[in-house]
Amino acid sequence: MTKQIVDITEAAVFHINEMMENNEQQGAYLRVSVKGGGCSGLTYAMGFDTEVDDEADEAYEEFGLNIVVAKQDIPVLNGTVIDFKQSLMGGGFTIDNPNAIASCGCGSSFRTAKNAGTPANC
Repeated sequence: MTKQIVDITEAAVFHINEMMENNEQQGAYLRVSVKGGGCSGLTYAMGFDTEVDDEADEAYEEFGLNIVVAKQDIPVLNGTVIDFKQSLMGGGFTIDNPNAIASCGCGSSFRTAKNAGTPANC
């Protein structure tokens, strides 16, 4: 395992572990990635994965959760914090990326100074 790329809070890990259990994915990795699209050019993706490619991926552990990030996504995701916030209107994951210089109005897409992605027509 390697250094942490994306910081995932204990609250987020708790909810991710619940989802893993509900989807019978205990022991899987949480894959955090970036895809092209959205109004600003890049979007975040999170999902469960059982395979890690040692040449293409970096894997590490935080609060007992195995996390994997593709090496090509590290420059965009390095330093990002994923949290889970609860309010009277419900709860959900929040993503704070210090590399993002612009995001769309709905907050689901972004771009960085070095990667504009592939914006979609919104």
